[in-house]
Amino acid sequence: MTNTRKIHKIIHSKPTLEGAGVHLHRAFGSAQEARLFDPFLLLDDFRSDTPRDYTAGFPWHPHRGIETITYVLKGTVWHGDSMGNSGEITSGDVQWMTAGSGIRHQEMPRGDSQGRMYGFQLWANLPKADKMMDPRYQEITSDEIPTVTLDDGVIAHVICGEVNGVRGPAENIVIDPQYLDITVPANTRFVFPTTPGHTVFAYVINGKGLFCEESDPFAYPREGSNYFDMQVDRWLGNRTLILFEDGEQIQVATKDDPVRFLLISGQPINEPIAWYGPIVMNTEQELRQAFEDLQNGTFIKTK
Repeated sequence: MTNTRKIHKIIHSKPTLEGAGVHLHRAFGSAQEARLFDPFLLLDDFRSDTPRDYTAGFPWHPHRGIETITYVLKGTVWHGDSMGNSGEITSGDVQWMTAGSGIRHQEMPRGDSQGRMYGFQLWANLPKADKMMDPRYQEITSDEIPTVTLDDGVIAHVICGEVNGVRGPAENIVIDPQYLDITVPANTRFVFPTTPGHTVFAYVINGKGLFCEESDPFAYPREGSNYFDMQVDRWLGNRTLILFEDGEQIQVATKDDPVRFLLISGQPINEPIAWYGPIVMNTEQELRQAFEDLQNGTFIKTK
């Protein structure tokens, strides 16, 4: 009998201020939470219809020891870096940046003609053996991301990993991740295989769904978007993150509404984390060395 993953924890993303004053929602993003989400470190949701929420952007800042994955649904994000690269990612595009030994960059969001800026940024950790690898980019346009139609009209956009023999364009990623954008139609029961031992979570971006057969909404821990958030509905909607327990598959059910969610998984690294701001290493000594490198000008490789 196939082991279906149960829900380990529900998290409602929290309003957060980042960069030069960008208003966004953070689903997770601390060293303590990273132990639960290993190999992932942070997930930010920067969807907004109000330009003043995002136009301040993310001016020049460094990264080391991680990968940042930016997925844009609407609007444009202009970027530039210390290696001389620059460009923009727009609706449906993905930028998979491996910071490795060190890079300095900036990201400046611009809304579409209606002022909408919708997107997500995921941080993935790198294992000790790869933290000082050469920085690199994978720039992926929307037309490079394959769409797979599954049973009962379920649609999966495959950014990374494989679905029914179709591989996503993001390749050669150390943590063996899967990054999917899935839409399940109304009145549908959807079962999807997952790799046992891998961390798996879903983040709802539209509609509502059931992500577990458990009928008691108090059966698993919940973390509200604020202290007074008492949501206990079994039907999980927008800006809700579902972290699953281990197993061979997940199950999602819908009723009157379809549900759209990001489904993300990866192989845990199981290494110590020393984290300060945009730099994530294994030890405090390595973290101090990174900041010394920043001060003495040896942090960044240039072309």
